[in-house]
Formats: sequence, structure tokens, C-alpha cells
Amino acid sequence: MTASRHRALIIVDVQPTFCEGGALPVAGGNAVAERVAAYVAAHRDDYDLVVTTQDWHIDPGEHFSAAPDFVDTWPPHGVAGTAEAELHPALAGLAPDVSVKKGQYAAAYSGFEGVDSSGAALDELLRARGVEALDVVGLAESHCVKETALDGVRGGYRVRVLTDLTAPVSPEQGQAARAAMAEAGVALVPSA
Repeated sequence: MTASRHRALIIVDVQPTFCEGGALPVAGGNAVAERVAAYVAAHRDDYDLVVTTQDWHIDPGEHFSAAPDFVDTWPPHGVAGTAEAELHPALAGLAPDVSVKKGQYAAAYSGFEGVDSSGAALDELLRARGVEALDVVGLAESHCVKETALDGVRGGYRVRVLTDLTAPVSPEQGQAARAAMAEAGVALVPSA
């Protein structure tokens, strides 16, 4: 897929915590990580910027629960400083241009809620580099990918979700997320 200039690739929460064997596994998460890694290796030059986001929870309050409802509350996941919260091993050689962490002290679904190590917000980092369009991939399509894409549209970016480089928590939630994204103007396209 040829991407236009002024485009960033946003890799959302491709972390072991959201893959098989993790605290909040998404079926197919490890395969998504491998496909994202292969895509970046083949298409990095199509992008001005490659960005990663990570759930990085220190004390996110009521986001964590011993009796989670899996809507607003969840079992502990993405705990800052743990191996599960690091980028997936498939992305070990990625060397992102920008890396943001989100959810340190509250629930955070959108990558736009994240900040880099200096405290700069994702939107600020994108605008500083002249980014106008986003391709969004990662985990989970029904939650953090969807919210990142929707916030991108709200921020005035042209947004695509590369549908084969993501996976939802469930087929039903994936269908609902795709409908919400399409209605908001997100283009849902395959990476090839």
C-alpha cells in the first residue's frame, strides 16, 4: 500500500498483555503482532513517522477490578514496568520514531491520551512533524484501535484502519467498532 507523505503509522498497544498468554488476550493477537512487524519492515518508507502506543498502568483506579465487568473495569493488565506491558517481541527491532504511554493513573483507550517520555501528547507530536493522515493498526480493534481512530478524525486527520493488521475482542464488538468508525469517516482498508 503506498501511503502519501505527511502520513503516520500508529501501532496501538501491540503488547503481550493483549496477546495469547497475556492478562487480556485478544484471539489472534500474536498473529497481528507478526503481521504488523512484517508490514512495517516492508512499508516503513511510506510513512513520515512510525508511532507506538502502550497501555502503561501504574495506578489506574477503578479501571482495574477484582470482579471486572469487561466494559468499564478490567483485570490488571499492561502494568507499567512488566514484560507484559512492553512492546510485543515481534516488534523488538521496530525502533519507533515516537512512543507514547497511556493510562498511567486512569483508564485510557485512545492513543491520543498518551504522552511521550517528555510529557508531550500524541497530537502535539504529530502536528510538530506536519502529519495530516494516519494509518492505525494494533490491538484491540474494538477498543483502543477504534478510540484512537475516532480521536484522529475528531482531530482533523484523515484516518484509515488497516483491517488485516488488527483484531477485536469479539466478532460482535469488532462489527460494532467497524460500524462506528465507518460512520465517523474512518476508511477501513486492507494493508495490501
